[in-house]
Amino acid sequence: MGTPWLDRRQLRAWVRLIGLVELLPGVLDGQLRRDAEVTHFEYYVLAMLSEARGRTLRMTELARQTNATLPRLSHVVSRLEDRGLVERFPCQDDRRATNARLTARGWARVQAAAPGHVATVRHHVIDALTDEQIDQLTDIGQAILARLDPTGSMAATYTRYDDAPKPGADHA
Repeated sequence: MGTPWLDRRQLRAWVRLIGLVELLPGVLDGQLRRDAEVTHFEYYVLAMLSEARGRTLRMTELARQTNATLPRLSHVVSRLEDRGLVERFPCQDDRRATNARLTARGWARVQAAAPGHVATVRHHVIDALTDEQIDQLTDIGQAILARLDPTGSMAATYTRYDDAPKPGADHA
């Protein structure tokens, strides 16, 4: 049996997906660098901490939520620490573990960056789609994520907005 090559219809879809994968990160990164002096990944780390109880997570959990290796995350958190946006300290429950906590300055940075980030996401993605297409995009993302993450190890991160919002919940 030979290679099951993509037909024209499948190629059209694939090439567009690759275009999104290649172009969107640069758009998001550029806006956040200009407006908040953080990279998209740094903002993602700050946002995950901003949503955590006490704005604190174990480094291992933060690595899981951001799909980063511990060395990469440690490097990024060190840069954020140098700028006073995050602090690390030993975990009370397990002295071998390290926690990362968003500082007041980091929280202020997230709050200042969020409106521009949301405006960029709206302009380049959400407002380009109809309500039906947004639902289709959710379904498409879920189908692909089921293949990319068959064990569901990242599911808590990408399904965290599936339920109705909790009263008073902050979302960055």
